[in-house]
Amino acid sequence: MAPIRVRDSIVIPDDELVWRFSRSGGPGGQHVNTSETRVELSFDVTASRVLDAATRERITSRLRNRLVDGVLTVVASEHRSQLRNREAAMQRLAALLEEALRPPGPRRRPTKPSRAARKRRVDEKKQRGRTKQLRRRPDE
Repeated sequence: MAPIRVRDSIVIPDDELVWRFSRSGGPGGQHVNTSETRVELSFDVTASRVLDAATRERITSRLRNRLVDGVLTVVASEHRSQLRNREAAMQRLAALLEEALRPPGPRRRPTKPSRAARKRRVDEKKQRGRTKQLRRRPDE
């Protein structure tokens, strides 16, 4: 297949990608019992030649839950043809890497509930308590 373009500056060559194919479940009838349409695409982030140290560090820290021994793997099995699953896996890998390289958003400014919101909350709790009290059996 063709190399994967993550950004203009990052193009992952085909020799750094590892493809595995297996039989896939899902739609396709008897066809899925005989053809290997499920695609696993693996990319070794830690051993890549195209990533500089800062980029590699950012990807490994952002995707640490998805990496196994520094290897990022995506799976595609939603299509009936291997070619379309290959394309889906390539797009998924590029999207994951692009998301990992995106700069972090602005920091959240901590806020407190307003006085009126606190009062509404307490009033709702009191009303709920009165409703439950009315459901009880009267004291004798």
